[in-house]
Amino acid sequence: MRADNPSSQAAFAQASAYLERQPLVSNHRPLSWITQHVCQIVEERAPKWWWILTIVFGGMATLVPAMLTYLVSTGVGVWGLNVPVCWAWDITNFVFWIGIGHAGTLISAILFLTRQKWRTSINRSAEAMTIFAVICAGIFPAFHVGRVWMAWFLAPIPNANAIWQNFRSPLLWDVFAVSTYFTVSLIFWYLGLIPDLASLRDRATTRLRQMVYGLLALGWRGSNRHWTHYEKTYLILAGISTPLVLSVHSVVSFDFATSIVPGWHTTIFPPYFVAGAIFGGFAMVLTLLIPFREIYHLHDLVTDKHIDNMCKIILLTGSLVGYAYSMEFFIAWYSGNPFEIYAFTNRAFGPYWWAYWAMITCNVAAPQLFWFKYCRQNPWVVLAIVMFPNTGMWFERFVIIVTSIHRDFLPSSWGYFSPTWVDITLFIGTIGLFVFLFLLFVRFLPIINMFEVKGITPQADPHTDDANGTHHHSPSTYSHGASQVHA
Repeated sequence: MRADNPSSQAAFAQASAYLERQPLVSNHRPLSWITQHVCQIVEERAPKWWWILTIVFGGMATLVPAMLTYLVSTGVGVWGLNVPVCWAWDITNFVFWIGIGHAGTLISAILFLTRQKWRTSINRSAEAMTIFAVICAGIFPAFHVGRVWMAWFLAPIPNANAIWQNFRSPLLWDVFAVSTYFTVSLIFWYLGLIPDLASLRDRATTRLRQMVYGLLALGWRGSNRHWTHYEKTYLILAGISTPLVLSVHSVVSFDFATSIVPGWHTTIFPPYFVAGAIFGGFAMVLTLLIPFREIYHLHDLVTDKHIDNMCKIILLTGSLVGYAYSMEFFIAWYSGNPFEIYAFTNRAFGPYWWAYWAMITCNVAAPQLFWFKYCRQNPWVVLAIVMFPNTGMWFERFVIIVTSIHRDFLPSSWGYFSPTWVDITLFIGTIGLFVFLFLLFVRFLPIINMFEVKGITPQADPHTDDANGTHHHSPSTYSHGASQVHA
């Protein structure tokens, strides 16, 4: 077919249009628009809905200190723990909240190192979600020890009693893994905020705002020296954070995998827990981002392409989790161990059958809807679907923990766990604390990473024709934070 043939030219144009990548910032928005649109969320007066939600979820958050005070003054017996169910809602909630925080570090570190440009619009809110989720998670193991004022013994500090930690215990590994994860994630999040805090400082209209944002911006001026040091530091932190994404939830899974309890003693737990954490984390990112995208009209920054990519990751990790569920049953059968076989049969058909099948429905069946493009392209359908993984990942932790220990080797040691009002109220309080902290973040800090988003606009590409926004040739010059696009 000749190149000058009209039909071949039309076919070529059609193929080019089909293969052309969707822009990550829609409607050819200028750099000044990005700064103005994101900063005005922080600079304008708080809307009425924000006050209402903050008061409601702030009230829910007060349930946390109230229930913890009651717990410490009365004893851990106010939880529904019994013999043999010595771990239940407390550890379930701990693992659930740790898992929620995994998407933030994955988006910030691994997607940054692999140069995935679409991460730039969502990494700030995902990182904030990580910090707040780990804060909620840390509450439960600290108070589960009973005498919380003795929790400092978890740290390897010389003391008069000559008590030293058991470094062979995965429970102590948790202390180091989670504390390291929180520290690195907090530094990573704050470092990424510095250039945008400088923008808020320079735009401040009151002395108080100028002083607060100026103090937090650490004297940032956007000089070439500042950008050079910033990018090197960010790259180093991304490299440190990447193994944390894989190691933290693996260490959490060792709490169970290193035991000899049927249902827990399995080598599939580390990758299974990591996949589940990423699965639940991305579901929570979408749960938070979609409403704020609508409220603040962020459609040009958080585009349908961003939502589509996150839906595909949820579909992939949900399928991996479903594979892990099936392999657990296969390995139990293949082992020939009657106790292992009974543990999984009891999980699916025993007294907690409702929790197991709720887990399967939410974590395996519901995400399969993302095979259909319509379900990925409609934000409200996406929001409805991701509510299932949010629920299902909590049920997964409950099923793994409670159904594996509520029936011991002897029928005389069988029991049944039911949560008390303290269990339920404390969990509701942590949900309130999580949303309350996120509302404060949205109000006082930029929800979108402005300078990184500017770095992926056509204006930041030297091979772009500014008049029509088209590329002269294909090479992309993605820079993490180019000083020439900092407004």
